[in-house]
Amino acid sequence: MARRKQLNPQRFVATGTDVAPQNDAHDPITEAAETLTHKAEQAQDHGSSIFQLIICIGGIYTSFLIWALLQERITTTTYGPDKKIFRHSLVLNSVQSIFASISGYIYFRVSSRGNAAAPQRVFPGMEINLRLLLVALTSTLASPFGYASLKHIDYITYILAKSCKLLPVMFLHVTLFRRKYPLYKYMVVLAVSAGVTIFTLYPASPKKAKKGPSSEEKNVIYGMGLLLMNLLFDGLTNTIQDNIFEKAPKGTVSGPQMMAALNSLSSVLTGAYLLLNPWSTELSDAMAFVEAHPKVGLDILGFALCGALGQVFIFHTLAKFGSLVLVTVNVTRKMLSMVFSVIAFGHSLSIMQMLGVGLVFSGIGAEAEVKRRSENAKKAKKQQNGDVKKEL
Repeated sequence: MARRKQLNPQRFVATGTDVAPQNDAHDPITEAAETLTHKAEQAQDHGSSIFQLIICIGGIYTSFLIWALLQERITTTTYGPDKKIFRHSLVLNSVQSIFASISGYIYFRVSSRGNAAAPQRVFPGMEINLRLLLVALTSTLASPFGYASLKHIDYITYILAKSCKLLPVMFLHVTLFRRKYPLYKYMVVLAVSAGVTIFTLYPASPKKAKKGPSSEEKNVIYGMGLLLMNLLFDGLTNTIQDNIFEKAPKGTVSGPQMMAALNSLSSVLTGAYLLLNPWSTELSDAMAFVEAHPKVGLDILGFALCGALGQVFIFHTLAKFGSLVLVTVNVTRKMLSMVFSVIAFGHSLSIMQMLGVGLVFSGIGAEAEVKRRSENAKKAKKQQNGDVKKEL
């Protein structure tokens, strides 16, 4: 009788609207390519149907492409005859995290039902809860820097730079934990860094050279500095998440649970700041803005709903089809987001910027290909060892 293959238990981490794998052999570059952190399953569920795969991929594309378009419209375009831009990022984050915590809790309850090995509580214990709070704090601090950078850089630069979360993640792991990586990973970092640099330095309409940087150029530098802070907080978030999975007892932390817990804590943190800070008028200002421009309220609700649903589709895709499929889907949907942004908002790209984009996604794609070959080799070796045992 043929023996059934046992699947390894899977763990995930989610923050915000992106997911990235955390394999047992730690791989921060693949984490960055997938954009949010998680524990990837080593054995894929090959019994899943093509129909399910189409639904999952369609769900990710639809949710996050609309999410990205709404994010750009909310944060960079004007509303109403007075031409005002919605600048209240904490309110936007709060609505997003509230929606994601609700969908995460539903997903957690559904996924843990009838599974005795899965965690049964969203908040497992004081020690883990404190570390979850720290993750929620770093992820909450990261977002305002990212939104603030959009005042000084365009959205396409923002998307491209956000694809480079591998840089601060890898830097933190090398400096804090003294980890070493294969040469090809450093080559990927070099390609991605070069791509972002070229994209930033060669705009579509270059200005004439001057003795000193113009005020606009200074703003671009400041915007990139804000975005760097965003990426560093993202990297710190990933590092703490790794530590949670390394230290937490087996079976106490799962992906759906993490999604619900982190988004709930983020909602509490941003909500407390907005409601209890006597020096902040952001909440009242945001409500007044929505009252004066009702269209932005609908855009915010759509943005939050798409982000929450997108997270669930990402987790389900990862659970059913493994991290390689998710890497491909996330890389291609980021490229599509850039294309849609160019079409929808009239951006233009120079030849050098196109080269920069190509370098970034080539580096990320090369990392995914190396990982694919590595996993196929491991699978073939495992199958060969199994055949040898059967013969014995």
